[in-house]
Amino acid sequence: MAIVYLNGAFLPEAQALIPANDRGFIFGDGIYEVVRILEGQVFAWDGHAARMTQGLAGIRIEAFGAADVAALHDVCTRLVRENDLATGEATVYLQVSRGAATRTHHFPPAGTPATVYAAAQRFTPNFAMRDQGAKGITMPDIRWARCDLKTVNLLGPVLARQAAKEQDAYEAILHRDGMVTEGAATNAFAVIDGVLRTHPLTHHILPGITRAILMELVRELGIPCEERPVSLPELPGAAELFVCGTTTDVQPIVTLDGKPIGTGAPGPITVRLKEAFAKRLYGRA
Repeated sequence: MAIVYLNGAFLPEAQALIPANDRGFIFGDGIYEVVRILEGQVFAWDGHAARMTQGLAGIRIEAFGAADVAALHDVCTRLVRENDLATGEATVYLQVSRGAATRTHHFPPAGTPATVYAAAQRFTPNFAMRDQGAKGITMPDIRWARCDLKTVNLLGPVLARQAAKEQDAYEAILHRDGMVTEGAATNAFAVIDGVLRTHPLTHHILPGITRAILMELVRELGIPCEERPVSLPELPGAAELFVCGTTTDVQPIVTLDGKPIGTGAPGPITVRLKEAFAKRLYGRA
């Protein structure tokens, strides 16, 4: 049986019980992260820790601060050991909610402890799909206005990913006010007129950890790039399209809404970044 972490204890998953009035369950009132593990080591921990700290501050969970987030690194590594995941690849899911309290929309009394949960599992990348490319669809972005905060309230992405699944697609590319924002669970990039473009960091997209690494690689490789939204009319004419994320890496999207993107195969800029990211990821394992 898997060992998980809950509020300071490592215990079998079946014994990890959270009160029914926990605000994460009642309101989706919490923040989460998913980190990648390679050969027992956490990849890009500093970025994940900073984003979680910013998210907790953004929704004002004051009972769990930056020092508490930093301590979750050791939680991750112990979960990896406890679950015999120290070789190969794995992920650890981390969640902090505002805690358990009587149901009221306003915050519970000061001093209410946060609920902290973490679980590890084996992860196997789909290299074949990353080499061949995947299908995508477009959908309106119906999420709330603070997509920069990685909250556990994920109904918008759930509905978008289900719509993609029902059309045998990997990802839904979201658009708001005529502009592409990101994928349902990824950041999105497109090549338009030879220039790589992606939505700038605003409250409409998540500040992705993989996205940040790719922006570093873009500069190192000298790839022309603009943080400028792609309009919905421009998208079908893109020469290349890909999405990225912690468990997605760089995933080419080769058809969108049933029509090919570019040649219908992963393009040269996408492949170059996919290979550079893989070198960064596995070179540090």
